[in-house]
Amino acid sequence: MGRRPTIYDVAREAGVAASTVSRAFSKPGRVHAETAQQIFAAAERLGYRAAPAQAPQPGERPPLRAIGLVVADVTNPFYGDIIRGAYEAAREAGYQLILTHTNESPEVERETIEHELAQVDGIVIASSRMSDAALRMVAKQKAVVLLNRIIPEANCVTNDSERGIRLAAEHLAGLGHDRILYVAGPEASWSDGVRWRALRDAAAALGLEARRIGPNEPNVLAGLNAARKVAHLEATAVMAYNDQVAIGVVKGLRKLDVRVPDEVSVVGFDNITFAELVEPQLTTVASPLYRMGFTGVQNCIAVSLGARPSGHPLVLPTRLVVRQSTGQRNRYSTSPARGTTKPSKPATSIVAGSR
Repeated sequence: MGRRPTIYDVAREAGVAASTVSRAFSKPGRVHAETAQQIFAAAERLGYRAAPAQAPQPGERPPLRAIGLVVADVTNPFYGDIIRGAYEAAREAGYQLILTHTNESPEVERETIEHELAQVDGIVIASSRMSDAALRMVAKQKAVVLLNRIIPEANCVTNDSERGIRLAAEHLAGLGHDRILYVAGPEASWSDGVRWRALRDAAAALGLEARRIGPNEPNVLAGLNAARKVAHLEATAVMAYNDQVAIGVVKGLRKLDVRVPDEVSVVGFDNITFAELVEPQLTTVASPLYRMGFTGVQNCIAVSLGARPSGHPLVLPTRLVVRQSTGQRNRYSTSPARGTTKPSKPATSIVAGSR
């Protein structure tokens, strides 16, 4: 083959997942006997040899089989399904999952990761706020998988933000909206930049106008604070950073007696649980968050066992879920916040982006 075969090569040869190959060598009893024989036969054909585990010295405890999962804010519902998927992948492979959060701080994130490096076999970092240079340094020391972030030196899993933004923009354009105001997320968010660029491209292709306000924190309060500015800007569509910001904008507009969707259409990105619980239910771009967490841990275990990153990110599909918060653009409305019935500025629409 010209190089040493990896766990991915064995997985392709045997027709199974890389995590199954990992379990077959590390915990054979957790894999069906016929599947294990199939994997071992494939490994033999390829000349693959798993790295032997070093026995602990007398008096030493055996090494901890663990993967670290670092998230920006554990209270953010965006991370709920990511954490569930990561936990399930770790459990299936016989690993522990060590969860930490960094409160949206790149400094805390770096300190946390440096502290965990010696305790885990690899680290999955979701929505990192660190610089590319800092992430490269970590990737040189341990197996690293990035979620919602791309650098060539690491295994990366992200969602198709460009497609999601394009679907949302097309949906709004079809409802008659011709101006989009983007309510930005945190300044250090990689996804925020991706979504803003995707919106500008989609707007140009569809003949729409795009503007931006921010940065903002990725929470409901930030949306509440942005609502007044949104209500008074001459925009026909606004794209916010995530579902939480969108929900905050909806609540803020309601306080201003601006009706959703009669005067304002709202579209979200992420499809968190609360998107169906708010009134009206939020139209949103759905991301496969559970799959992202599950795949991230699977890949991290594989890299820790010797697999080489492909150099190309794994991009997961997105889809638009249309609910009740979007409607046809109205050119005339009655708004107590702006006075009596009269020709008004075009209705404002809010599209929320992911992390």
